[in-house]
Amino acid sequence: MLTMNATRRLVLQAETAEDLMMPNPVSVRVEATVHEAAALLIDKGFSAAPVIDAAGKPVGVVSRSDILVHERERVEHVPEFYHQEDLTTPTGEPLGGGFQVERVDPTTVAEIMTPAVFGVPPDAPASQVIEEMVTLKVHRLFVVDRAGALVGVISVLDILRRLKS
Repeated sequence: MLTMNATRRLVLQAETAEDLMMPNPVSVRVEATVHEAAALLIDKGFSAAPVIDAAGKPVGVVSRSDILVHERERVEHVPEFYHQEDLTTPTGEPLGGGFQVERVDPTTVAEIMTPAVFGVPPDAPASQVIEEMVTLKVHRLFVVDRAGALVGVISVLDILRRLKS
């Protein structure tokens, strides 16, 4: 059972966005496929990741929820039927047992991501970061340098980790 002393206060042990952020965040390229993004999120245990362009600038966020909505709304056509003896390599060699035909979804992250980018500079006060997250009702903010390149991400969990009594 957890008991709290009413006079005990939590203090945020951070002054700036840079103090709160996770540097060098894992990100997804804007041209990545939904399948690649899903694999990354699952393998890393993330609920979402920033989407970056070729210059490393954030252009959106892709989340597990975005992927689930896409999968639910995607129209599947009746799969074609293949006989095992019809399956061959590009050189005509028959494929052995254990192979299957898979329909690849060509949808890119750019097509399903949330295109909103909420960012703060590294020197933004920690209080401003928290106010923006509450006002915008978001779970994460990007930290971007003067050129607009992604240098970090701040999640609600990052803030909670910096609270000390």
